Amino acid sequence: MGGTFKGFKRWIFAGLALFLALFLTAAFVFRYDILSNALDPKVPFLTYRPPPAPDYGKPSSWALLPGAAHANQPVDVFFLHPTTFDGGRDWNGGIDQPKAQRFLSRVVIPNYAGPFDRVGRVFAPRYRQASLYTYLTLRDDARDARRFAYGDVRLAFKTYLSRYGEARPFIIVGVEQGGSLAARLLREEIATDPDLKRRLVAAYLIETVAPADEYGPKAAIPACEHKGETGCVAAWASAQEGDFRAVQELTGRSLVWDGADQLVNLEHRAPLCFNPLLGGTGLERAPAKLNLGAANATGLDWGARPPFLQRQVSARCENGLLRTSKPKSSALRDSGSWADRRKVDAFNLFYADLEADALARSATMIGRSLAAAPAVPQGR
Repeated sequence: MGGTFKGFKRWIFAGLALFLALFLTAAFVFRYDILSNALDPKVPFLTYRPPPAPDYGKPSSWALLPGAAHANQPVDVFFLHPTTFDGGRDWNGGIDQPKAQRFLSRVVIPNYAGPFDRVGRVFAPRYRQASLYTYLTLRDDARDARRFAYGDVRLAFKTYLSRYGEARPFIIVGVEQGGSLAARLLREEIATDPDLKRRLVAAYLIETVAPADEYGPKAAIPACEHKGETGCVAAWASAQEGDFRAVQELTGRSLVWDGADQLVNLEHRAPLCFNPLLGGTGLERAPAKLNLGAANATGLDWGARPPFLQRQVSARCENGLLRTSKPKSSALRDSGSWADRRKVDAFNLFYADLEADALARSATMIGRSLAAAPAVPQGR
């Protein structure tokens, strides 16, 4: 009888072990779906009450405003940050959401606004961004949340123009979600205004899928094909060589603005690919020796210059995507939580390259502006 009972217990333990193994396997296989579901607001956007609107007349509604030390810089930079808010109860994150603002100040500002600190006065509005969840689903509610975010961006840009712009040359920088919103801003507000179009130094749409056919040579704002050009767009989305999952997500799930300002699938359109190592849209492979400096600036205070890691990656435009080699330094590798790894990298492979590129285009613009200015009569 005792032997039978012991055998029965062994079967129970074996069954429990098998159940646990199956449960853990299923949890691993469907972990992305489980984590994504946890970020779903689970309410229709039509009945959703968004956070309070920012007041761009107040400094608290800006992540960055230039100080006195930048007063003499002749160019401005309007910077739109990427997704920093994960989601949960809200489709759109409030500008005072603590975790999102920590990611913005600790990771995004040092790594992505940092390269432009020595280029011009940087203006970075906080806005009610669409959550990370809206980039993990193709539901109409998610598209509505991303369209909603544009309203804040448009208002922030108009506030910049009226309060700070002073008819100055400017650069637009948008990263990931910010790049998508900047693309619409370029189409609606800048390409249609001759004065703003004339003052545009360049637009950098970083880690942003933008249809190449919208930025052809005859477009109102064409692609930046060569170094030193002005009034053009430099857009790219990168994927490391051998990372086929990222390629599939970038080309298969990316949403872009159509003529009616709706978000639609990229489908079979080729993305625009600017190579920061070449300063243009050339298809040749840029070797790592051209990489002026990658940087992991995470945690640095605004204005602090990070140490550069030179010759870290090669880069080549392939099928509309910027394919990069694996960085040599372990400081340039993904880290953080699952949600953090779905956001932009906590480093910038092209930090020094972007700084040099923007400085060169600004110099061209400033030189052209000076040449166009009326001569001042000399006294006798």
